[in-house]
Amino acid sequence: MDLTTPKPLAPMYWGVIVTTVLAAAITLATFLLADRLENQDQWVRHTFAVRNELQVAQAELLRAESSQRGYLLTGRNEYLLLYNPAVAGLRQSIDRGAGLVGDNPSQVEAFRVLRSLVDDKLAEMGRTIEQRSAGHADAALAIVETDVGRRAMDAISNQLQAMQGTEERLLTQREIAARSLAFYFRLGSIIVFLLIGGVGILVVYFANRSISAINAANAQLSAANSDLLLQINQREAVEAQLRQSQKMDAIGQLSGGVAHDFNNMLGVIIGALDLMRRRMKTDEFDVRRFVDTAIRAAERSAALTQRLLAFARQQPLAPEPIDANRMISDMSDLLRSTLGEHIQIETVLAAGLWKASADAHQLEGAIVNIAINARDAMRDGGKLTVETGNVYLDEAYCRDNGDVTAGQYVMIAITDKGVGMSPEIAARAFDPFFTTKPSGKGTGLGLSQVYGFVKQSLGHIKVYSELGTGTTVKIYLPRLRGPVEEARRAAPQAVKGDADEVILVVEDDPLMLRLSADALRELGYSVIESESAVHAMLVLDENPGVKLLFTDVVMPEVNGRKLADEALLKRPNLKVLFTTGYTRNAVVHGGVLDPDVNFLSKPFTLEQLASKVRSVLDD
Repeated sequence: MDLTTPKPLAPMYWGVIVTTVLAAAITLATFLLADRLENQDQWVRHTFAVRNELQVAQAELLRAESSQRGYLLTGRNEYLLLYNPAVAGLRQSIDRGAGLVGDNPSQVEAFRVLRSLVDDKLAEMGRTIEQRSAGHADAALAIVETDVGRRAMDAISNQLQAMQGTEERLLTQREIAARSLAFYFRLGSIIVFLLIGGVGILVVYFANRSISAINAANAQLSAANSDLLLQINQREAVEAQLRQSQKMDAIGQLSGGVAHDFNNMLGVIIGALDLMRRRMKTDEFDVRRFVDTAIRAAERSAALTQRLLAFARQQPLAPEPIDANRMISDMSDLLRSTLGEHIQIETVLAAGLWKASADAHQLEGAIVNIAINARDAMRDGGKLTVETGNVYLDEAYCRDNGDVTAGQYVMIAITDKGVGMSPEIAARAFDPFFTTKPSGKGTGLGLSQVYGFVKQSLGHIKVYSELGTGTTVKIYLPRLRGPVEEARRAAPQAVKGDADEVILVVEDDPLMLRLSADALRELGYSVIESESAVHAMLVLDENPGVKLLFTDVVMPEVNGRKLADEALLKRPNLKVLFTTGYTRNAVVHGGVLDPDVNFLSKPFTLEQLASKVRSVLDD
């Protein structure tokens, strides 16, 4: 379909172009002529200013001469009071006039001659005043009678008349030039107006001829637009199907990995429990290895859940000020024991390193996770380098690497001399359940967990790798500004409880409620159980000896956070410990635990429960 502009429209377009050019030309000419007119006006005002200075000079000279004559005749000093200001005004007027004619050499010379003549006249008058002031009136009159002053005055008058005549001629010339410019400006405006009018008539004529062509073009354009919209809709439908397919592939990969690992671990747990039940039926109680196996499988399940939450950036973090140099130094023994003797560890710690804000336990786990991947990439041993530094990520870097904000960061880089990765594999390094390790050697969630933790900490992570050269993983954590004090780890405490210490356990799941209560009783505490927030408030009213509220966060009707707030209004000294398997906005906001919140994530071991409860009670 031909959608080109119909040919009948061409004359109209040319008319518009010509009109535009003429309008631009008259506008430019207007500015140029207006500028020249303004220039001529300035020269006219300049001429008037020069003439005015000449007239002022003549008037001041006459005033000075009149004062001199009055003094010579009367000898009264009052006449001299007018003489000196007149002389000063005369000189100033000549100076101003000479400054105005600096562009005219002839007038400059004329002012020089005038100044010389005036100096001669003033000298003559000065001598007469000196003689009269000395009491020699006859001598003063004798100077006057020589006619030197009269001849000087005549010369000055002739010079002033000549200069006025010169300025008069310049004024006449400039007025004629200004009138000519105004005439040409008006004439040009009339001609251009007529041209524009003629072009306008032509434009209207050709516009009327082109209406039918425009209507035909609009019809063609409408049809083309309809076809284009149909193609766009079809393409969007195909793209939506493609995105949905990609989304389902990602969900399938994620759910397949989760199902594979959970089925393996649940199979271990169920099988171990079945074997324990069969043996107990036959009064055989040698079931320790089955218990250990079930516990290990359950721990692996809990770790898998935590990694999934970390990848989804939903794990509850407890950020604190961190000195990365000190952390890495403290981790040296842990890294050596984890990586083995065949891996040489080198640390390059930057001087003046900024403080960062992050969850210390998660950061240590991220470093260990990356180091383990580095070890596996160096099968025959090698060197692992851990480096710190202060860096600034600028706008250009952030444009090339999405999901990162420009600013100052603390960098932790882990470099190995292993086999390296191809660009395709490096691009998928953080995908969940993606691994290059043999079957059974890795879940593919390690780097995914690190990625989620760094992003949840508002940081950035980048992989640099080349086949046969090695890999560098750089973690960037935002710089913590202002005076900060690094958090100190609490010293280990005794974890046994006391029967005088009463704990109220609130949990809507009956099995979890019973298990938590039994665990606390096993630790030596006195326990009161409650399945709802409403019942828990009644228990608190009836039992003033309750020292700790151990509550689930996610509960029907009233959640654990609201329960704690209401309880603290009545019992400000009551200690509170929250627990949950997953929560987004009750005690965790933006992936970070609220300030002064004590939190124990489900599932927890007996040791973890004992340590946390003890630390909360003793805080």
